[in-house]
Amino acid sequence: MQAVRFAEYGGPEVLRLADVPVPEVRPGQVRVIVRAAGVNSVDWKIRQGSVRERVPRQLPKGTGTDAAGVVDEVGQGVSDVRVGDAVFGSGVDTYAEQAVLTSWAHIPEIVAFTEAAGYPVPVETAIRILDAVAAQPGQTLLINGAAGGVGSATVQLARNRGVTVIGTAGFVNQRYLGWLGAIPTTYGVGLVERVRELAPAGVDKALDIAGSGVIPELVELTGEPSAVLSIADSSAPEHGARVSVDPGADHSAVLREGARLAASRALALPVARTFPLVEAGAAQAASAAGHVRGRFVITVP
Repeated sequence: MQAVRFAEYGGPEVLRLADVPVPEVRPGQVRVIVRAAGVNSVDWKIRQGSVRERVPRQLPKGTGTDAAGVVDEVGQGVSDVRVGDAVFGSGVDTYAEQAVLTSWAHIPEIVAFTEAAGYPVPVETAIRILDAVAAQPGQTLLINGAAGGVGSATVQLARNRGVTVIGTAGFVNQRYLGWLGAIPTTYGVGLVERVRELAPAGVDKALDIAGSGVIPELVELTGEPSAVLSIADSSAPEHGARVSVDPGADHSAVLREGARLAASRALALPVARTFPLVEAGAAQAASAAGHVRGRFVITVP
C-alpha cells in the first residue's frame, strides 16, 4: 500500500509517498481502508522535530493521527465493530491507504467521510478541556482561537452544555464564529476591553487554543489564574494558569459522544479544504499557516 512518510525532520518537502507493508492489527485495535485523514497541528510539529523530546520517532516514519474509513480487519477482543463498518478514530500513520486505529466510533449516516476524518483530535480535545476547566451552565467562557478545528468543536460543545461563549478569531472569521454559536470578537491589542464590553458581568473561565501569548489577559479577565487553561502555551503555569495535554488513553468513549452530537446536528466541523494524499505536505503547510475555518482533510485515494 502507499503511505506518506518522512526520513528526516524538516519542512513539508520531507514528506514522500512510499510503498510500505499493510499494518498489522493487534488486540484491541481495528484496521481501516482510509477514505480521509484529518490534518492536525501535532502532525506537522512531529514532522518538523519541534516536539521530538515529548513525541520521539524512529525515522523513517509515517505521519497522521486521525482517519475515517471502512473497517477491513478487527483485532482480538474488539466486539463493537465489524468488517465493513464505517468508522472514524485516532491511530498512527493515518496518511495512508490503510491504517490501524486505537480509538474509534461509528460514523453517523448524515456525516461524510471527509467531515468525520476531522473529528477525532478536535472532539477529544474539546471534551477534555471543557471537563478540565469545568465551565457550568449559565457561565461565560472565553475561547482564544475559536475558528479552527479544536476551537469550532469547543464552541459547539460548550454551547450544548448551556455555556455562553465569547470566541476570538481574525476579522474574516467573525461571521463564522456567530454561526457556531459564539459571541465573536477579534484578537490582538485591546482584547481585554473588547471582552469586557461583551461580558459586563465578567468572564468565568477561559481557554487558550491559539497559543498567541494572551495568558496574562485571560487571567486578568477571569480574575483567577486557575480558571485559565491552555493547550498551546507552555508558559501558562508561569502566570498561574494550567496546561492540558493528551494523556494518550483510549478515546473511544468521547468519540462516541462526538458521534452522538453530530447525529443530532449539535456538532458539525466544516471542511475548509481537501488535499489528495500526494499533497500531504501542502496540507500540513496550510495547517501550520493558521487562520483556518474548520478542518483541512486529506482524501484517499
